Amino acid sequence: MDSVKNRSFLAVLAAVSMSLALAGCAKEEAATAPQQAAPSQDAAPAPAPAAAAAPAAAQATAAEPAALIERDKLFGNPARSSAQLSPDGKRIAYLAPRDGVMNVWVAPLDDIAAAQPVTAEKVRPIRGYSWSPDGTQILYVQDKGGDENFLLYGVNLESGETRDYTPFDNVRVTIVGVSNKVKDEILIGLNNRDPRWHDVHRLNLDSGEITLVRQNDGYAGFAADQDLELRIAAKPTPDGGLLVERIGADGETSLLTTIPSEDSLTSNVLSIPQGADFAYMLDSRGRNLGALVKLDLESGETEVIASGQRADIGGIMSHPVTGEVQAYAENYLSNRWYPIGDALKADIEFLDREAGGEWSVTSRTDDDRYWSLVIDRVTEPAAYWLYDREDKTLERLFTIRPELEGETLAAMHAVEIKSRDGLTLVSYLSLPPHLDPEGKGVPVEPVPMVLNVHGGPWARDGFGFRGDHQWLANRGYAVLSVNFRGSTGFGKDFVNASNLEWGRKMHDDLIDAVDWAVEQGITTRDQVAIFGGSYGGYAVLWGMTNTPERFACGVDIVGPSNLKTLLDSIPPYWASFFEQFARRVGDPRTEEGQALLAERSPLTYVENIQKPLLIAQGANDPRVKQAESDQIVAAMEEREIPVTYVLYPDEGHGFAVPQNRLSFFAVAEAFLADCLGGRYEPVGDDFAGSSIQVPAGAKFVPGLEDALGSVKEAE
Repeated sequence: MDSVKNRSFLAVLAAVSMSLALAGCAKEEAATAPQQAAPSQDAAPAPAPAAAAAPAAAQATAAEPAALIERDKLFGNPARSSAQLSPDGKRIAYLAPRDGVMNVWVAPLDDIAAAQPVTAEKVRPIRGYSWSPDGTQILYVQDKGGDENFLLYGVNLESGETRDYTPFDNVRVTIVGVSNKVKDEILIGLNNRDPRWHDVHRLNLDSGEITLVRQNDGYAGFAADQDLELRIAAKPTPDGGLLVERIGADGETSLLTTIPSEDSLTSNVLSIPQGADFAYMLDSRGRNLGALVKLDLESGETEVIASGQRADIGGIMSHPVTGEVQAYAENYLSNRWYPIGDALKADIEFLDREAGGEWSVTSRTDDDRYWSLVIDRVTEPAAYWLYDREDKTLERLFTIRPELEGETLAAMHAVEIKSRDGLTLVSYLSLPPHLDPEGKGVPVEPVPMVLNVHGGPWARDGFGFRGDHQWLANRGYAVLSVNFRGSTGFGKDFVNASNLEWGRKMHDDLIDAVDWAVEQGITTRDQVAIFGGSYGGYAVLWGMTNTPERFACGVDIVGPSNLKTLLDSIPPYWASFFEQFARRVGDPRTEEGQALLAERSPLTYVENIQKPLLIAQGANDPRVKQAESDQIVAAMEEREIPVTYVLYPDEGHGFAVPQNRLSFFAVAEAFLADCLGGRYEPVGDDFAGSSIQVPAGAKFVPGLEDALGSVKEAE
């Protein structure tokens, strides 16, 4: 990425692609935080946070539960989010509802109350945007119904005109290069010639003209310099590694370096700073933890800038104009930033002292005087702030969910759990505040628990405010999120320990975490539910079919039930990542691989399901297709095993439309209450405007049939 201020826009494209992970969908969307990273060898280790302090109201209460927090406050549209400063620092943009749909608004920086909407999406929310390099436009991406065929749009802020820069069908745009040196053009990738590969094009933001720069025949990605000239290409190898090639002035490629398959999830080229003969790279070759290095573009040699102590380096802050890396972060138990040199040393010290929680920079003006940042204090809703580097002041811009202010919110406790074979599982625990009055992370009595499994699996859980944790804790449950083997950020050995371990050691880690919670007196063996999306949904289905005695019930969101059909139906633009699937999950091209995939598929063991199961699916999901849910529901119905199936015809891999989110959480809340005995809020109006369908099992969730009937009557 070229600079922090472009990160939110590029990150949303990365997040919705399958370059590295099947992302989960049940979590509160992050507030455009940068990627995470790790400290240098000579830096003081980050202090273990243990937990964010509970608010005074919670500390004073030991018996009575807090008031029920309405679902809409947690999962409805935020009031405002995703603040980004214009390059010249005169304006600020953010996302906020317009007629109930998240759109981009722009205001003078000194008068946010004068903000006006500049986009007019009517159906699906805008989830990522960026200022154009010259600050005259807002760029954003949008798909249809969750199909993830994202197209690129631009809004001219002077004329108000919205332009579809990529008016193609069944095409997905990627961002290849953005530079503050070239103000009127960017590099984009389009797979309109071959759906497997994104050809690189130069897009003129003024005229809309698209010019082919390089045809892509088998490359996973490219890196451009600040002149938007392609300099590096990465080609996947048959064993799951990468060939990193330099691109000469004549367009010819030659080998620069190689990334072995065991390093492919922990090593990658980041960016090329202005006028440099090197690229910044995250590199785990020859070490376990990924380090920040300089990669010489001529020799291929590397020079270590910073290396981690307990976690990979994954996030950087770069100068907004030159692209020079000035800071990096460690995210082990929590996230902490470290300066490179003196340029940001005083700023990091100031923010560490004054923020009162974890902070992440979301944009920097070209003169680098002003930063927008989000501060997360866990037990209050996150807020965006304006940092004036010259005056050393922090000014609150807005709170993301102001309706949560004054509510009793749960603390989060970072804990380290040992797996049965000695790995350390960094995990995060939240408890009902009234049962943890001293904030020690152990309830005064055991409570029902929800094991909340993240998607990916090549992703991670982190410390901070989470809507799902607050929701579950408020309803009376302990909630535990576990970084099991395969989770990223903890070194390549931890990632590679998951190879071919879907349904085996990866699941053992989850069971070990549950056993830890029982031993600590947090819960009891008969009061644990499993909940997750995408890979987390797979974990739910595997738990319900292969360790059915361990879970009282399960909630699966877009989880694969048959690993062979999953890999047979992946989107064509995942071609560059296919060898990673074959190496880490199972190879569907061999008899041995097919046998392994069948052995690790929950569908194979469907007759073992004994406890209540809720399945939710988006009909347009391009990653985990509807057939993955359809086939296990059909198998259960054939065997007369109860199941509730919730389907959304206008959603994909997760539920973006707020009315759909609210309806799903209303169903899940009643389902969990019936299973574990927690509190729940009646459906009320939470089905209004939703596309929810229940093809099977409405009678198994209390109140669901009545709620569906009320919606039909209202129509």
